[in-house]
Amino acid sequence: MPQRGASVRVPHHPSRHRGLRAWMRGGGLSALLFLMPMLVVFTVFSWIPIGQTVLMSLQQTNLVTDPVFVGFDNFRTVLKDPLLWTAVRNTLWFAFLALIIGYPAPLVLAVLMNEVRKLRGLYSALAYLPVVVPPVVAVLLWKFFYDAGPHGMFNTVLGWFGFEPVSWLQDASIAMVSLVVEATWAAAGGTVIIYLAALTRVPPELYEAAELDGASVWRKVWHVTLPQLRGVLLITFILQIVGTAQVFLEPFLFTGGGPANQTTTILLLIYNYAFATSLGGDYGAATALSLMLAVVLAVLSALYFRLTRSWSTS
Repeated sequence: MPQRGASVRVPHHPSRHRGLRAWMRGGGLSALLFLMPMLVVFTVFSWIPIGQTVLMSLQQTNLVTDPVFVGFDNFRTVLKDPLLWTAVRNTLWFAFLALIIGYPAPLVLAVLMNEVRKLRGLYSALAYLPVVVPPVVAVLLWKFFYDAGPHGMFNTVLGWFGFEPVSWLQDASIAMVSLVVEATWAAAGGTVIIYLAALTRVPPELYEAAELDGASVWRKVWHVTLPQLRGVLLITFILQIVGTAQVFLEPFLFTGGGPANQTTTILLLIYNYAFATSLGGDYGAATALSLMLAVVLAVLSALYFRLTRSWSTS
């Protein structure tokens, strides 16, 4: 025990000071200074708007009159809206169709183009060309293709084979399929380029060994190509899910959510909340639904990466 009147020495930790000095001498301060502009830009254009979005979701506002704090009433209003569950169902249906039609299509194209020895650059440019077309222009172009009259492009082709014209966008049973086909055409080119870049990293010795074993093209794709692209496939899968959950342009420009709300998606419902009226809509409900969608996508992405961590690294 220390004697009365004796001073108590406070332990000194020189290691902290040495660590800070070592960090500064190692370039930590200069790295922080270089990062500062990016951190400022990210804060101004990301974190502050996110904070404002959270605040707006708790208010009743149309950006014209003074906002009124309503707590979680906006969330309750959105959850009680019967159109929400229609939009959720339509979005899930769009995502499912996009996985069936749009997810394997770029991979098939990339594998076929990788097998071509001549004019591969031309085929790559043609595959990427739809991505260069402005999205609105692409939709207007496909509106001509989907014309329900006998002179629409697709109906003209059907007429050559004796089939009746089809109401591609007016028929509730095929309207969503029509949107998925156009969305796949418009976005597949970027994924094709990603797969082609990944295919260049596949060791050619694996294909040579498979050929010596008498493997067919299908067996080479199944046992060599797909395992080597596993990490890329897992990334593009989650990007596909996130992208299809945020589909807006196609239902907005093609059908406006019709027929009978059969193509109303979550983002289109958010748009309707915010801009359904000419003098400001219900921005509180719109931001509340936006936050709910963001949270769901973040949770799904986190679970997906956690479940597939061992698959992507093995």
